[in-house]
Amino acid sequence: MHTLLKKARNKILREINHISFLKAQSELAYRATLEKHRSNLPALSTPDLALLKTLQEEGAVITSLESLSIPSTGQMLQAAERLRPEIPKSISGDKNEYVVHATNQQIMEHPEIFMWGLQERLLNIVENYIGLPVAYHGVYFRRDIANEVEQTSRLWHLDKEDRKVLKVILYLNDVMDDIGPFQYIPQSLTPAIASSLNYNYGYIKDPTMQEYVSPSDYKSCTGPAGTVVIAGTASIFHRGKVPFSGDRFALFFDYTSKQPFTNYSSLPEKDLLLLANKYFSQEQKDYVFLQ
Repeated sequence: MHTLLKKARNKILREINHISFLKAQSELAYRATLEKHRSNLPALSTPDLALLKTLQEEGAVITSLESLSIPSTGQMLQAAERLRPEIPKSISGDKNEYVVHATNQQIMEHPEIFMWGLQERLLNIVENYIGLPVAYHGVYFRRDIANEVEQTSRLWHLDKEDRKVLKVILYLNDVMDDIGPFQYIPQSLTPAIASSLNYNYGYIKDPTMQEYVSPSDYKSCTGPAGTVVIAGTASIFHRGKVPFSGDRFALFFDYTSKQPFTNYSSLPEKDLLLLANKYFSQEQKDYVFLQ
């Protein structure tokens, strides 16, 4: 029996060492790819370099539409304001419903919203953060409902679609602490917390999180309509704080490298092809279609 246990133990150790070896090889290959692409990273203006530095050090940065000065912002905002009243407070009527998204059809009827995420200045910032050619996964128009539901994105988590994930979050109404701001735990604290929790994937309730970090370390991203939060959501624990005095309306634009762990899109391929045929330049197609 002792011999059998020893053989089983040795087999498990060999498998663990093999997995560790593969992980180490993958990490080396990733770092080599980053270094190879470094000379191809687009140049940034001085203000965007400052924004990038904060993003890299803190894990998130707060700016505004005015500061970003993206040429198509006016058209995007007009489209968003037309769409906003069309998003109902509830779809299912379920008491646990906490968010309502614009439908694919609604996004297709307001293409200016999707196209804003493909603007050059944004993509240049994203590429410098990710360090590799960028994939744009689309936009999500969210109405987060003021209620007491705490689940999924309202719990603490890390995004796992890639080594680096960047989300550009635009508030369409004033978001103070009682309107469900995006909250995060700084990048300087997140790795130690993840290690202590033995975190791999999933959602963490706030009482559990408070065993490892003080709520005074939580960062709430508040601001008036037009506030933009840029967050590296694979590198910082984050959540949407529960809104209780009013609904939060926001746009979420998602980006990863062109070789993410999980490929996804806010729109089905048939809709992306329709948009591509009508609106995309060849360069923009390369950001959306990974094949």
